[in-house]
Amino acid sequence: MLAPLSALDPLRFATVPILQATVAASRRLAELKGVAATIPNESILISSLALQEAKDSSAIENIVTSHDDLFQADAMPDTGSSVAAKEVRDYAQALRAGFERVRTHGLLTNATVLDIQATLEKNRAGFRKVPGTTLRDASGRVVYTPPQDATVVLDLMHDLEHFLNDDSRFDADPIVKMAIAHHQFESIHPFYDGNGRTGRIINVLYLVRRGLLDSPVLYLSRHIVRTRSEYYRQLQAVRETGDWAPWVLYMLEAVERTAEETITTVRSIGRALLDYKHRIRSRHRFYSQDLVNNLFRHPYTRVAFIEADLGVTRLTATRYLESLVSDGLLAKRRAGRTNYYVNIALVDILRRAEAVPAGDM
Repeated sequence: MLAPLSALDPLRFATVPILQATVAASRRLAELKGVAATIPNESILISSLALQEAKDSSAIENIVTSHDDLFQADAMPDTGSSVAAKEVRDYAQALRAGFERVRTHGLLTNATVLDIQATLEKNRAGFRKVPGTTLRDASGRVVYTPPQDATVVLDLMHDLEHFLNDDSRFDADPIVKMAIAHHQFESIHPFYDGNGRTGRIINVLYLVRRGLLDSPVLYLSRHIVRTRSEYYRQLQAVRETGDWAPWVLYMLEAVERTAEETITTVRSIGRALLDYKHRIRSRHRFYSQDLVNNLFRHPYTRVAFIEADLGVTRLTATRYLESLVSDGLLAKRRAGRTNYYVNIALVDILRRAEAVPAGDM
């Protein structure tokens, strides 16, 4: 039977290996926070990196889409995007909405968790009320049966909510607490669908809530999608043996490695942004910071986006974009009757940072 986190002794996580790994992960996370702050407009990273995180996290659930489909779905949600691209876009939307709630209220509540899952699954089914949910491996064998009683599920989620929001309750580093909370959420498996993606959104929102990040830019799903077998193996090992250390160390390594990779990505975006800014300002009289921000918020932008952000006419917005195509900064593409414009440098950076999907479980 799954125990509440209130029964867990924090001293069992004060081992030398865990403390050393925590220091390394914290150092990288602090560096990422500082590097992200060098990007002048927060929405640039939230928009572009949320899409990347959405793509990687969804791939863990075998929801696989290409960058092209994803960026098209983001730029033109009303066109005939693939089902996978739409689901990934919904993930990015849920991540952004959850971030706004955590930033506004300073809490990561069950109400926010319910809203995240509802955005992902397009329903308001809420926490599980009917027994029968089991977790199976690739062969169809039942490997874990989460709590079946609706009252138990609700009690465990209330306990988890206190764990995530009462900082005095459990004396451990916030990254360690994130690892523990993630395992507990996945073991409660409180929803009929969308547990994995909801749980991974909770991870980064908790780091924001604790001030370790200013915005949800950590690529944690990248490490998980690359090491999917190990991720599921360690999740199950805690349930079977009660030994938390290997799981916590796995998650600390995930934070350290993905923070390091995200630092590289953010720095590349910063260099590209500065390059575009200088080139547009030196060659085009229509330069503005709002224009540059638009081009880096949207890997694929549209005339309508420029109209709205710059307050210009459709004809003027079209002229700006066509000039940037002629200058080699953008590439013009067409989907149906709609033109869209690709930020060549930004898309290249995001593609280079793409996770390599694993193919099991």
